[in-house]
Amino acid sequence: MSLPSDEKVTRVSEDDHGGDYDTAKDLSIAKQAAEEEHNLKFLDAIRRYPKAVMWSVLLSTSIIMEGYDIVLISSFFAQPSFRERYGEYQPSTDTWQITASWQNGLSNAVSVGTIIGAFANGYFTHRFGYRRVLLSALVAICGCIFISFFSPNLPVLLVGQFLCGIPWGVFATMAPAYASEVCPMALRGYLAVYVNLCWGLGQLISAGVQAAFSAKTGQWSYRVPFAIQWAWPIPLFAILLFAPESPWYFVRIGDYDKAEKSISRLSSSKQPGHAKQAIAMMIHTNEIEKSIDQGTSYLDCFRGVDRRRTEIACMAFAAQPFCGSAMGGTPTFFFVQAGLPESISFRMSVGGLGIASLGTIISCWLLAPFGRRTLYLWGLGGLALVLMAVGFISVGAGNTTGGNYAQASMMLVWLGLYYMTVGPVCYAIISEVSSTRLRNKSICISRIAYYIAQIICNVVNPYMLNPTAGNWRGKTGFFWGGCAFVFFIWTFFRLPETKDKTFEELDILFARGIGAREFVNYKVDAYAEGGEALTKEE
Repeated sequence: MSLPSDEKVTRVSEDDHGGDYDTAKDLSIAKQAAEEEHNLKFLDAIRRYPKAVMWSVLLSTSIIMEGYDIVLISSFFAQPSFRERYGEYQPSTDTWQITASWQNGLSNAVSVGTIIGAFANGYFTHRFGYRRVLLSALVAICGCIFISFFSPNLPVLLVGQFLCGIPWGVFATMAPAYASEVCPMALRGYLAVYVNLCWGLGQLISAGVQAAFSAKTGQWSYRVPFAIQWAWPIPLFAILLFAPESPWYFVRIGDYDKAEKSISRLSSSKQPGHAKQAIAMMIHTNEIEKSIDQGTSYLDCFRGVDRRRTEIACMAFAAQPFCGSAMGGTPTFFFVQAGLPESISFRMSVGGLGIASLGTIISCWLLAPFGRRTLYLWGLGGLALVLMAVGFISVGAGNTTGGNYAQASMMLVWLGLYYMTVGPVCYAIISEVSSTRLRNKSICISRIAYYIAQIICNVVNPYMLNPTAGNWRGKTGFFWGGCAFVFFIWTFFRLPETKDKTFEELDILFARGIGAREFVNYKVDAYAEGGEALTKEE
């Protein structure tokens, strides 16, 4: 079935550019590149773009630092030496505890810093490109770690965490955007998922370090874990100094020669004219988006067609904290509050985050047969059920040893399910759903939405879970399970399937206002005349 033409989505032809239409903009070359994108299989893509994969993987490794610190701070709340140094004595339990307000402050200081970093990244990357902004952030993080390492009290530690959050915000928003821009469609989802694997590896390393130091006493039991953060930025800076800039960045600023050189650096293809074909397709995509909306500011993310795309990216990211990650994503403190001994809690946390890393790897195999929408939708549904089960176990057997271990086991199931579905698939969604001209800013806004959601969850969760506040223990699962179900409903009605669609094809689907559940049913020809660009497959 053909759809009527949308006057804003016109074919970018030679007539549109008059006599200055050069070879790089030849539509026939661009169409060949688009056809090759669809025909390129996974293994062929790796053989043709090994350097693109390498640079994307190396840049995404910077995410390990944020994942490491998120678990580090929350695990310190359960570490006796840290609590004795920074906490308050609780006579009722004869223990030292970090109060709920300071837990909120330390957790949210990072989130506030990352919001600033994410916002700044959207502006500076658009102006200076990925490479220079990334290298500047790596230098900054080296200095900020000093403050956390030498902090004599909680206020100084809070400032250190806030300042560390700024470069972490840059890393978190740059990695998925860079991965989606330097690699072909066949690899796009997998390398976006790898971003989440780096997050999981950071958490796993952090949990392992904490388990190793949990029984030690004195200041070095928590200062050494801080110092380990210096292991990443220094070697990464030396390596990424030689990273190529994204060709999409050069296309957006009109420097097609540098874009072609960047493609040549990222690809090992010996096919004549390969780089020109790729650049021609990028130019065509850029022209389609300019025909829809010329703007590239943050406000343009909330105008016209891009408003819907921004909503999808923001809601997909905001679902992560609200589907239980405040409770299960950093599990050590929950295990302790559920009634498990501290030593076992730290070891179970390591095992759980090992399951999380394995789950992310498994998600790579699930992407191809199931796509983004299906995994995300039913992942949220499964997480809601697991969290409800934790709540019911806490009600029925919350004060028994068997009940405590049952709750902990269910949270291990939560970790496995989350990291097979919602956790990694989100990165594929947010890197694909945004337009190429607004990708940096769209991803930054969606990450800011995530951080705001995280702040809300970090404020609420301690007051439910902390023994000095609500002391809900496992019954907290009822609250987060309900939140996960709300996002399940949103996903069913609003999240489209972006699998096997080039960026220019997604531009057309969004511009024509195709419903989320209908994306998968349309075949798109971005080079067809008028209304023939879209055909519904019966």
